Amino acid sequence: MFNLGSKEPVIAKARTLIERPPADIFRYLGDGFFENYPKWSPEVIELECITDGPVKLGTIARQVRIDQGRRSETKFTINIYERDKRLGFVGVSDPFLCIYELREINSGTAELIFTFELSEIQLFMRPFEKLIRVVVQEGAERTVRNLKQLTEASKAVSPNPPRP
Repeated sequence: MFNLGSKEPVIAKARTLIERPPADIFRYLGDGFFENYPKWSPEVIELECITDGPVKLGTIARQVRIDQGRRSETKFTINIYERDKRLGFVGVSDPFLCIYELREINSGTAELIFTFELSEIQLFMRPFEKLIRVVVQEGAERTVRNLKQLTEASKAVSPNPPRP
């Protein structure tokens, strides 16, 4: 009778080549996460680290976003932290996850693969599932474009990083 949409997750994936070594990109992406995340994802209007110390496995954060005019507040935890390779976070109470993967192509170039998954669409939003899938994919593509531009242009990516 009513098309309530599926219960299939919404998964978006985008990739790009970045003219930087994976270590430089990870310093920007992982080590500088709290300073830089709102730069590559301008929908984030507030971001705070809830746990103490540097970004690491188990770090918990809170964000406020405005996506397509809709304000949302979520908590997430860093669930993947593999230096120079992968960074991921998952919603604490909201069903989403983000994964940033880096693959070295040569000594000065890396491939960035970004995956966003919305595990479930709320029942009242299911009639808009096709639109949500398009918007989420466009957001993933914008994310990798922004990261490419920011990391290739950044003077803040230093050649000699501090190692934990």
